[in-house]
Amino acid sequence: MMRNSLITELEGALKSGSSEKRVDTLRRITSLFLSESDHLNEQQIGVFDDILVHLIQRIETKALVQLGTSLAPINNAPIEVIRHLSRHDEIEIAGAVLTQSSRLTENDLIEVAKSKGQGHLLAMSQRASLPETVTDVLVKRGDRSVFSALANNSEAHFSQFGFATLVKKSENDESLAEKVGLRLDIPSELLKQLMSRASDLVRSRLLAAASLENRDKIQSALASVVDEVGREAAAPHDYTRANGEVYELNRQGKLNEQVLAGFAREHQYEEIAATLALFCGTKSEVIEGLLKNVSYEGLIVACKAAKISWSTAQLVLQARVSHHLLSDKELAEARNGFLELSQASAQRTMRFMMTQIAAKKAS
Repeated sequence: MMRNSLITELEGALKSGSSEKRVDTLRRITSLFLSESDHLNEQQIGVFDDILVHLIQRIETKALVQLGTSLAPINNAPIEVIRHLSRHDEIEIAGAVLTQSSRLTENDLIEVAKSKGQGHLLAMSQRASLPETVTDVLVKRGDRSVFSALANNSEAHFSQFGFATLVKKSENDESLAEKVGLRLDIPSELLKQLMSRASDLVRSRLLAAASLENRDKIQSALASVVDEVGREAAAPHDYTRANGEVYELNRQGKLNEQVLAGFAREHQYEEIAATLALFCGTKSEVIEGLLKNVSYEGLIVACKAAKISWSTAQLVLQARVSHHLLSDKELAEARNGFLELSQASAQRTMRFMMTQIAAKKAS
């Protein structure tokens, strides 16, 4: 009886050709479903599903937005309607369903995550529960807003790959680093990696904001980093291998700024020093001293003298032995200093530094 009545109303709406009639019918059928949803079995829900799927093919955006908003929190909402709305290109239509609907399966979410834009990914990142298979796709395709939402979502679950990606993305994003570092489920080794590359400001904020539950974990990771940095800074470095590798690359015409940037991204300390030294016309041990120094001014001079771009210089700064990433303010100051410094002045300064070092050794 209900099916016949709904079909009759649907046919009337479709035949009339009036958008107002179709919208009115959609609202009436949706309202009927919402009022009866607690008492409907799957077969009866299927009737509403068939009717609504046919009707929404010719409905304006505003009405579909309202439909999605109404059905998103309903646990037994018509499945095909939900799936149709979740795949809509308009995020205004898909958003509520992607964020709230429990009717979407893991496969549904993965399909949307692989095919839709950042708005859809952001909506999904705020779901009450997200399995690792879905977050793996989100961290592969997402932007900064998606990463932030995921890191802030305590009900999002991450694989080792997912966490490693978030830690990597947080290297140049202090806000993201804080969110990732405060997660209770982050593996200890990745927390240590995050802390090793975080600025002093981020480290202090993490300790201040940490709950009793994870404060010990953060303190332990920081203590491990400090101990490791101390050993690394004090340890002697043998540049024979790195100098030989860099010399051979240069001889083959393969040593360039992109290679240096690659060494910096991978924190290959000895290769960074050897390459920068070759570019500056100095010794690796000179660059080593600049890399170990908490102050970044000397390293900026070396980078400018080496004729590399600011983007590569920034990577070198962030790969220092001190593991001291620059805050946003320090980074802006460093950039300004780098851009204002002339290559001629930088090269003169490097020659003066080498003369001083030679004089100390002679005495």
